[in-house]
Amino acid sequence: MNPFTFTASSENLDMQNGPLSDEVKRRRTFAIISHPDAGKTTLTEKLLLFSGAIQIAGSVKARKATRHATSDWMEIEKQRGISVASSVMQMLYREHVINLLDTPGHKDFSEDTYRVLTAVDSALMVIDAANGVEAQTRRLIEVCRQRNTPIITFVNKMDREVRDPLDILDEVERELGMPCVPMTWPVGQGKTFGGIMDLNAHSMKVFESGSERRPQDFETMPLSEPQALLARFGQEYTTALDGMELARGASPSFDRQAFLAGQQTPVFFGSGVNNFGVMEVLDALVDLAPAPQSRTSSLNSKGQGVLTSIEPDQADFSGVVFKVQANMDPSHRDRIAFVRVASGRYAPGMKLKVQRTAKELRPTSVVTFLSQRREAVEEAFAGDIIGFTTHGGVQLGDTITDGLTAQFTGLPFFAPELFMTVVLKNPLRTKQLQTGLAQLGEEGAIQVFRPEMGGLMLLGAVGQLQFEVVQHRLKAEYDCDVRLESCPYTGARWITAKTPAELKEFVNAYPARMATDAAQALAYLCTSPYDVRLAQERFPDIRFHPLREHAGLALQSAQG
Repeated sequence: MNPFTFTASSENLDMQNGPLSDEVKRRRTFAIISHPDAGKTTLTEKLLLFSGAIQIAGSVKARKATRHATSDWMEIEKQRGISVASSVMQMLYREHVINLLDTPGHKDFSEDTYRVLTAVDSALMVIDAANGVEAQTRRLIEVCRQRNTPIITFVNKMDREVRDPLDILDEVERELGMPCVPMTWPVGQGKTFGGIMDLNAHSMKVFESGSERRPQDFETMPLSEPQALLARFGQEYTTALDGMELARGASPSFDRQAFLAGQQTPVFFGSGVNNFGVMEVLDALVDLAPAPQSRTSSLNSKGQGVLTSIEPDQADFSGVVFKVQANMDPSHRDRIAFVRVASGRYAPGMKLKVQRTAKELRPTSVVTFLSQRREAVEEAFAGDIIGFTTHGGVQLGDTITDGLTAQFTGLPFFAPELFMTVVLKNPLRTKQLQTGLAQLGEEGAIQVFRPEMGGLMLLGAVGQLQFEVVQHRLKAEYDCDVRLESCPYTGARWITAKTPAELKEFVNAYPARMATDAAQALAYLCTSPYDVRLAQERFPDIRFHPLREHAGLALQSAQG
């Protein structure tokens, strides 16, 4: 068998026939992940452009340009030229509904990225061909591997002076522990970049620079005419053939099941800014990426604490809130809960319930997304991302259903490593500050802690840039000018106990260290790594959780 051959699409879902099953099979939901500056947002633009979702790609580089990246809608993103919040976009391509989630590449916003990765069925990894596998890429892929998320790799910027493609593949395999299967292969690089050989179509697409070209504008030459290719590209073609043969010998055959299990990655080469090699990636998302998969609930249909698999084509509607965003439309001061549909079909007028509170959810509108542009939802199926416009009552990790009893698992909240206190410059804006911090905390943009003994509110973050973004948003969206000051805390752990009496005894022993977060979960604040160890020795039955999801599950178990 040719190691580079694949056949499109026998779905790996064993579903019953019917309209619901057919709609689920049409869905592809994936996230684009990379290290900063690898070209992720540019590639997002081009995927939207080639699918017909947008007509003009925004300028990512020119911060003063009137057009900005479609996926970067927040004012601070336009000023800095980086993505600081994940964006959701839906497009239709080849009769498939593709839900694309663009994530922040900067490590300071990794929490948002991790949560987005719980809402997708596959990931598209973008690698800078000059820099190879970088630190943030490693971290994100590790999250994907923990969830066995299938990964498609795009090696970007081949029109620049870059590393040898064999070296890049070797590094991906070595650093990420994942075999690579090239689907395209580059001829030359930088000024001598001639194009890419499509190893499945047995043709070569000839490179021409320019951001206005469409896929059909590139010349195609058959690989069955090597003399013509040699005459045109000379030594670069010969070198590419040698490299391809070495890759052929070292790479396994493409195995769809291994790919779906997150055990090998198909690799494509190109130049996103020049629209080159992008269509091959878009086709691969349809042909290779999986349709929506089953998801795990920590409750069964009877409300018992039993892990249960929820299939995407079952009739009951269910979804999980993986992101909450305030003020996407500043003139309306709205809050949108981004919901990944896990099963069934959503239709307007359904009676929905938030499982955590058992209260009815009555959104003012339900929408689909193209960045900040929204359209009313007529219907949505498993795999789709829809937004519920609300005025509260929904938090990150909430499960929403139309009657099904379920609680989806896996949404992580990491213990912050940096802390600052919030000082309001104008005390008359206290109410606005409280509103702003509550909403930003519910979003997950920052972790907000209220000390049990009173005093200034605390902000907890994974990275320093989170503080700058929150300070900017408090000023721009809530008209609250604040000063952030240092504090003695260097960490936090969420705590649970087997009995309320044990928990009360611990709280009474450390009253100055106790705080509640935006979800009203109790946390123990640390000033050094030794604090937790000493507290654990004194109270061996208290559990300290570095992830809030774990704390929530443990608390649920204790209450059950």
